[in-house]
Amino acid sequence: MLTLRAPLIASLRSALLPVGEKGRRVFALLLTLLATTTIAQAAPSKAEVEAQFERWVQTDLWPEAQKSGISEKTFKEAFAGVELDWSLNDLAPPGFPPPKEQKQTQAEFSSPAPYFNDDRLKRLAVTGRTFQTQYASTLKKIEKTYGVPGSIVLAIWGRETGFGAAKIPNSGIEVLATKAFMSTRKEMFRTELIAGLHIIDGGDVSAADFKGSSAGALGQPQFMPTSYLKYAVDIDGDGHRNIWTSVPDTLASIANFLVKKGWQRDRGWGYEVTIPENVSCAQEGPDLGRPIAQWAALGISGISGKAFPSREMNAKGMMMVPAGRDGPEFLVTPNFYVIKEYNNSDLYALYIGNLADRIAYGSGAFQGAWGDVGKMLRSDVATMQRALEKKGYDVGGSDGLPGYKTRRSIGQWQEKSGMKPTCYPEAQMIGKLN
Repeated sequence: MLTLRAPLIASLRSALLPVGEKGRRVFALLLTLLATTTIAQAAPSKAEVEAQFERWVQTDLWPEAQKSGISEKTFKEAFAGVELDWSLNDLAPPGFPPPKEQKQTQAEFSSPAPYFNDDRLKRLAVTGRTFQTQYASTLKKIEKTYGVPGSIVLAIWGRETGFGAAKIPNSGIEVLATKAFMSTRKEMFRTELIAGLHIIDGGDVSAADFKGSSAGALGQPQFMPTSYLKYAVDIDGDGHRNIWTSVPDTLASIANFLVKKGWQRDRGWGYEVTIPENVSCAQEGPDLGRPIAQWAALGISGISGKAFPSREMNAKGMMMVPAGRDGPEFLVTPNFYVIKEYNNSDLYALYIGNLADRIAYGSGAFQGAWGDVGKMLRSDVATMQRALEKKGYDVGGSDGLPGYKTRRSIGQWQEKSGMKPTCYPEAQMIGKLN
């Protein structure tokens, strides 16, 4: 296409040379229009991409699936009627312009308060207590087998799919295949797709009942297929690991996941605390853990002065200040970071902890107020992180995620600069850091 246009471009250039600067501007505009037209004509249609997908399934994916042990019968059943789902996020169809990078905002980058919607947490807690009674024997068995409190398991189930009430209408194979063929993370989803085929081939679920979310997560606990293969269990004894319709299997699979990730028996997730003003907030993180007795010796106590359980005093605890000095403050156990293995977010783990406490003890919202924090885009946080890195601070990478390393680096920099440490990104810091 471009070679056919070359004589035309040469003629335009010759014609416009005497015209001067104005002609050059017109020439540049015409080149842009020609290039745009060429790209538009070169881009394949959706029908052409669908045809490429069908060829990919048969000539690329099937040989790999067969080599990994998938039967031809399972493969044909799994892909019967499967088409590309163009409604999914993060797609990069072959031949189409790459998706534009968008500025990101997440709960961590704005006020966390809406994330902890009290009305929703109250409703989940009421439902959770109902299921705590209904599945008391199953939860007792789970606690004995895995050592994970039933309230934690219920809280994750409630947060992920509303205790199984959420509709999960998507064909898991269709979602995974679409993303394996044309998403921005094709290799990851290709691995998950092969794992999904193994699940079906193993007989735990039929291809028709292999349902997941638009992100490829499966069933009531929202396991990715590779996680299912590692952690799903059959506790109801019917011979199938069923996370779609079996509540006992769902609950036990969540508990098994947590145990395999390092859950410590006979410990909870953590405590909301009061940290005195003279104790630096720049001491948080799993790598700075110390016995809770040592934190208590610094004047840190449970919220409203509540003492820590005596059995916990010699156990390790870690400071956690998700909004720095402008939000609730915590001492968390290693189990807090195990919860983060389910969803790598401080706020998610706190949500699970708070909901579990509401289910188990009838407690309420965190007592510390979320201040006027956030209002920064991920790109702004990344700018701050790069500036701190230049000064020698370990922020855990300039990814725009204000994790504990970024928060404590901010606190350390503030202390070194003679400022009162707040341990949280603020827009006004960017100018001072550079």
